[in-house]
Amino acid sequence: MYSRQHLFMKLGEVAISDGSLLHWSQSASADDSDSLAVEISSYVLLAVLTADSVTTADLGYANRIVSWLVKQQNAYGGFSSTQDTVVALQALSLYATKVFSSDGSSTVTVQSAGDTHHFEVNQDNKLLYQEKQLQNVPAKYSIEVKGSTCVSVQMSLFYNIPTPKEYNTLFVVARTMGECNKMTGQILDVVISIVYTGTQVSSNMVIVDMKLLSGFQVEPSSLDKLKKAVHRVESKDDHVIMYLQEVQKNIGFRLTLSIKQIFSVKNLKPAVVKVYDYYQTSDRSETEYLNHCA
Repeated sequence: MYSRQHLFMKLGEVAISDGSLLHWSQSASADDSDSLAVEISSYVLLAVLTADSVTTADLGYANRIVSWLVKQQNAYGGFSSTQDTVVALQALSLYATKVFSSDGSSTVTVQSAGDTHHFEVNQDNKLLYQEKQLQNVPAKYSIEVKGSTCVSVQMSLFYNIPTPKEYNTLFVVARTMGECNKMTGQILDVVISIVYTGTQVSSNMVIVDMKLLSGFQVEPSSLDKLKKAVHRVESKDDHVIMYLQEVQKNIGFRLTLSIKQIFSVKNLKPAVVKVYDYYQTSDRSETEYLNHCA
């Protein structure tokens, strides 16, 4: 069994250090701000702060992780996904309890050539979120903090950019199979094939969101079989959500789900199947499928 110190040494060897910032990622080639990097770094921060005795050196080390984490927060205090937000906020909250002081106050001054704002942070309003709009944009701003308490300052800038070229590692195709007849009650098999082409041996957890064709519902027996083949299945209204633990690289993962027609629909439109990485939701792909008998 490895000691705590030995494990932290191993973590230190794979840490990504950038000046006063410190974090961890799934791989050196991964996007540093991706959801999984936030979650991994948050778990390391929790590990540092849950020692039997947290030293000043531990807090200094933790501060480097905190400094990186707060830079990943969006303008609303969250992160990329629900999963990483929950873990990150838990870690940041624990850090706040370790550096808490019941005394002192600080003044934050944000200033440019034609714009000045002051923020007072004291024991009466330390939990209060304060915000002011910067009217002089674009401009160079300076931030000065005077006092004896720790404060978090975030600046958010909103602007439009050209649509970036997306690099996806997930691909999906879907088609229907089954005997065609014009009677209501027709049963179709929807066959979904997913391929992962990323740099890892396998993907993260993958979500498959299949919308049902209008006038169709899922066959209960088919849903029961599917539950044995995947990590989790949810059926909500006209959607079936499937959670895949992972998809092996360059090895197709095939799912089959039977749907039954309960009423006929004229000019039936295609339904959409979406797949995306649970931790990196921007890595997604989608396709459409039709009733091949229509």
